[in-house]
Amino acid sequence: MSRTALFAGTFDPITVGHEDIIRRALPLFDHIAVAIGNNIGKRTPLFDIDTRRRWVEMTFADCPTVSADTYSCATIDYCIEHGIRYLIRGIRNPNDLVYEQEIALLNKRMAPEVETVFLLTAPQHSDVSSSAVREFVIFGKDASELVPAAIRNDFSHIVKNLKNKEL
Repeated sequence: MSRTALFAGTFDPITVGHEDIIRRALPLFDHIAVAIGNNIGKRTPLFDIDTRRRWVEMTFADCPTVSADTYSCATIDYCIEHGIRYLIRGIRNPNDLVYEQEIALLNKRMAPEVETVFLLTAPQHSDVSSSAVREFVIFGKDASELVPAAIRNDFSHIVKNLKNKEL
């Protein structure tokens, strides 16, 4: 039986922290599906969903067992629909743990067959979040070191174009 895991998020944009969690999870699973969500509960993304998907694909071009997809349903429904039995979640701090634990328990209630696996963020990435990257971009700061090396040129080009359109 294949062990497929889902790492879901808005990835607006994908960060070095996301990349680190996924790469560290690779030995644990046969396949990791990275699902880029259109979360109606969050603010409007800074980067369009096609760009976010392309960035995930670029970041993991060297990993044939990682795939990218988009979705707009509840994450647990995506798991059920695709027969995925594992969810990967990164934990940066105690607040993340409390929040993610609540979600994991609700997911377990809705789909008892799905297990949530928590991976602690590497210390050097514990302050990195997509929100921080977006804030850097909005305030004209260089955020390129916070995104994966594979997308830095594309990221910088798109950010420059965003600035020209005025955020």
